[in-house]
Order: sequence, then C-alpha cells, then structure tokens
Amino acid sequence: MTAEDPKGPGEESGSISVHTDNLFPIIKKWLYSEHDIFLRELVSNAVDACTKYGRLQGIGEIQGDLPSFAVNITVNKPGKTLTIADNGVGMTRDEVKKYINQIAFSGAEDFLKKFKDVGDGNQIIGHFGMGFFSAFMVADRVEIYTKSWQEGSEGVRWTCDGSTEFKMGPGPRSERGTEVILHLNADSEEFLDEERLRELVVRYSNFLPIEIQVNGKKANDQNAVWNQAPSKLKDEDYTGFFKKLYPMEPEPLFWVHFTVDFPFTLKGVLFFPKIRSDIDLRSKGRIRLFCNNVFVSDNIADLLPPYLNMLQGVLDSPDIPLNVSRSFLQGDPNVKKIGGHIVAKVAERLSLLQKNDRENYVKYWDDIHPFIKFGSISDEKFYDKVQEALLFKTTTGERLTLREYQEKNAKLKDRVLYTSDPESQHVTLERFKPHGVDIVVLDAPIDPHFVQHLEMKRHPLRFARVDSDTPEALLAADKKEADQDKDFGAFIKKLLPKEAIEVQARALEGNAMPSLIIQSEQMRRFTDMTSAYQGKTGDALLDSHTLVVNTAHVLGTRLKLWSTIPEKAEEAKTLVRALYDLALLQQGALKGQDLSNFLLQATQWVESGTK
Repeated sequence: MTAEDPKGPGEESGSISVHTDNLFPIIKKWLYSEHDIFLRELVSNAVDACTKYGRLQGIGEIQGDLPSFAVNITVNKPGKTLTIADNGVGMTRDEVKKYINQIAFSGAEDFLKKFKDVGDGNQIIGHFGMGFFSAFMVADRVEIYTKSWQEGSEGVRWTCDGSTEFKMGPGPRSERGTEVILHLNADSEEFLDEERLRELVVRYSNFLPIEIQVNGKKANDQNAVWNQAPSKLKDEDYTGFFKKLYPMEPEPLFWVHFTVDFPFTLKGVLFFPKIRSDIDLRSKGRIRLFCNNVFVSDNIADLLPPYLNMLQGVLDSPDIPLNVSRSFLQGDPNVKKIGGHIVAKVAERLSLLQKNDRENYVKYWDDIHPFIKFGSISDEKFYDKVQEALLFKTTTGERLTLREYQEKNAKLKDRVLYTSDPESQHVTLERFKPHGVDIVVLDAPIDPHFVQHLEMKRHPLRFARVDSDTPEALLAADKKEADQDKDFGAFIKKLLPKEAIEVQARALEGNAMPSLIIQSEQMRRFTDMTSAYQGKTGDALLDSHTLVVNTAHVLGTRLKLWSTIPEKAEEAKTLVRALYDLALLQQGALKGQDLSNFLLQATQWVESGTK
C-alpha cells in the first residue's frame, strides 16, 4: 500500500490522466451495452474492497476479529442521488490518484487505440479497469468519500462532473470504507426505485459472497452452489438453486457439477432440462456466464457448441476473455479449450449415468435423446465419448444400446430394423412379431440424419425401415418366402397402371395382408427427405417401388385362378387395381381421386355381399 500523500490533505484540482477529452463520451455511448450495468460494476468494486480486507486480515496484515461486511445501496429520492457504500479497505489519497484519476490504469491509450481501430466499443478486447466510470452513464456528477484501513489515514473526498476535471480534498468519513454517490441525470431516475435496484442486484450480483442491502434490506442470495463441494450438496440443493435461476421452468432431469483449476479456472453446474421439441435444441440464452460470481452475459455462442444451447445453468470463470463491457466473448484460444472441457464433462456425465444408473438414465432418454444425437452428429469427439451411451427405443418399450441390440438380434447381423411411425406402419410391424426380432422406433426429426451418421461411423452397420426391401428379404429368407411365381407376377404387372412398378407374387406367412408395397431403403430415405423439404406430411411414393401380392391370401389365390380364365379378364384387372390401391392405402399414399374411387368400389363390394 502507498503512504499518505506527502503534500497533506489540502484541496487540489486536476485533470484525469486520459490524454484525451473523448473518453467520457465513449464511456457514455459505447462502453456498456446497457446502462443498468453501472450498478453491477460499482457493487462489484464494493464487494472487492470487503474481500481485500478479509484477505489482509487472513495473512496477518490486519489484527482483530473479522468484521461483518456489507454493501449498502441507498436512495435519496428528493435529492435524486444513489449511494453505494462498503466497509472494505477504503483508499488513501494516493490510491485515489492511482485508481481513479488515472482511468484504466492498465492502459487508457491502448483502450482508445483499439476503439478507433474497430469502430465499436462492444468489440474491444481486454479488461481496462473501466468499471467505476460506468457511473457517468447515469450520473451528471459523482462523488467519492473514502477512508483507508491503514493506521493514521484520513478521509478523502473526490468529485467529478463527467468532464476530465476533478476535485479532491479532505473528506468527512471517519471509518474505513468507501461511499460512491451518484447524482443521477434526468434520463436515469428509474434507478431511484427500490424494486428496480433489487431486480438489478438479483440479476447481476445475487451470488456475491458479501451481503448487499437496498435501503437496509438484504437483496442478494449469496449462495453460489457452484462454489461448494458436490459431496456436501444434496439433490434438493441443486433443484432449489435451479428454481432461483429459472423460477418458471419445470425441474431438471439431472445435472453435472464440475471444478477445474488447471490449465484454467472454471466452475459450473449445468442442468439437463426436458426437451419439449426439436426447437429447444436451437434455443439460446439458457446458460449464464459469471466472472467471480458476477453475472456478465448469457451470450455464450462462441464458448459452447450449438448442441449444448439447450442446457441450463451457470459457468463461472475469470479466464474467459470478455470485451471491456463484459458483454461478449472474444476470439481467444482459451475459449476453445474451456468449451472443449465443458463438452468432455457433459459427455462423461452421460456415459457414467448409462453405466452406473441405467434405470434413471432410461427414464431420461426420451427427453435428452435429441440433444445427444445432435451432439453426436455435430462433434466427433462428443460422439466418441457417448457412443456407448446411445439408446434405442424398441416397439416393445425396451431401451437398448446398439451393442445390446445386435447381440439380442444376432440373426440380423449388421442390420437394424426400424419404424418411423408405429401407427401408420402397424400392418407391416405385425408381420415381424412371429420372427422374434426387435424393431427400433426412430420417429424424431433428427433421426434420419442420425442414422446416416451411425452408418458412416459403424460400417458395415445398416438401418432398414420395416417396409423397405431389406427387411422383406430377411423375412423371406427366414421363412422361405422367397420363392416367386414369376409368370403370375408378369401377369399382374401387365394390368398395373404404371410400367415402373415392379411385381413380386409369393406366399407370405401368417395373417399377412393380400398385398403390400416395398421400396429400397435408399429410395425410401430419398422420398422421406424430399417430403420433409417440401413441407409435406406422410409418405409420397416415387414411381420406382415394388408391389408384393400374397399368393397365400384368398384374394391372391382368386386372382391367380382368374389369370387362367380369359372370361375373367375384366374382373382380374379390377382386382389387381384394388390390391394395388390397398397396398398404397397402407403407405398413406392413396389420395385424391384414386382414394375416392377405391372407397366407392369397396362400398359397392360390401353392398353386393349383403344382398
């Protein structure tokens, strides 16, 4: 600490050492994106002063018991003043000269140079010690009354009207600490409202360790959960903390609490919310960034990958480079390193849950799977860490890892059978029940992209929808349904309305439908993707597909008989069309006039059967 000014306590005037008259206009217009930030900066300075006193006492520089610290914010509505006072270390006259009269002790000239280079104060890189001067965004005049903790020190008064001129002299303060008095300008009288001030304390300074009072009433919580040891916290501590952050949100599913001391300092608690839709994956502003317990930003797009946007919670690091207003992250190697560490911690938490708490992990899966799939597609390192934690829901309600699915369905070898819509594909799914194979449900919008990613990473693994040609071939091979009546198939093909339609005529087992349509998996995906891009719901078949007529069904048997009787040519043609329409109906692809004609024909058949 510096000694008391040798010139004594006399009044003096001077110019603040900024070497330019342009700095205050810059502060007022560009330095902070929102004017209410001034309270955060002044409260943070006051808390720092209290913390410094405690540290000095801790190392033996100050004797005696540790005092009860507090920061007091008081309003004088008639006088239109706002005062932020603390009982911390205070300042000597020399310290006021050093820390106040020399704006941005770390380099005012650098600040101005960088400002002129970029043309936007919100993009300036670095910490310039500008916090105190944010007061001039809302005040026409600012006064400081301070007294140092050092023995023999005297009170100091400093005042400035927002120009580069100041006055400093003896002050009336008799106890250590500092008061900053803001004479608010006409546009800032909102800060005379106690509730407004409390709101700002909660927003920016809620978790600072020193009690903050507004007109004598405590305004902050002080309980920064992320600074506590996880072993000392219970579930209710985390959920209670979450409610303080997000009072209108439902309880989170689970969370990850981490502390890093090297090669950078990072603490945080991230919560996994229920994902209500794929829109949640693209939401932003859920994670709040703190610097030494002070809220600075929820604009962390440069820190975390997009697939973590849906997480909620707190990150606290003094090593994350912010611009001078602390509002925006800056391009810096640390940002990437810190972001990578957070991703690794999230992936590690998911993997441990799957291994050690499978029952609960299964319960969470339906809510978190879009986020995990999005991350797997977007980030190879994330995928590598969570690949064994990926689960697949089956039509029977099980949740299986890919390894478990393949072991349980070994006869499928490198195939995974799936349905994209169990309701509309119910008829096809029924055919698989006797075969004892599991069908995976992939009905999320992200699933087509996720499937392609897995096929690329896990070659020769292939996914096949239940109504594509691959599962049909597997069924045929399993139950010897592969034998086709090629002559009968050729007969049917001649009666179809489109030449591009292929035909198979073979016996299908059990209670199979009289006809069905299959399509190659590649064509099926192309069809689905095209429909999605066009904003269509349901499937739209391409011209290239295959009609399978079940020769074991009574209608197949009847059609085969009619194929040998010339007099039944018209009836055969009508029945072929009906079988084709019935197969289209199963696919949701029979629409418009064709659907009307089919229903009319079906009605006529019913009527004729009741006569």
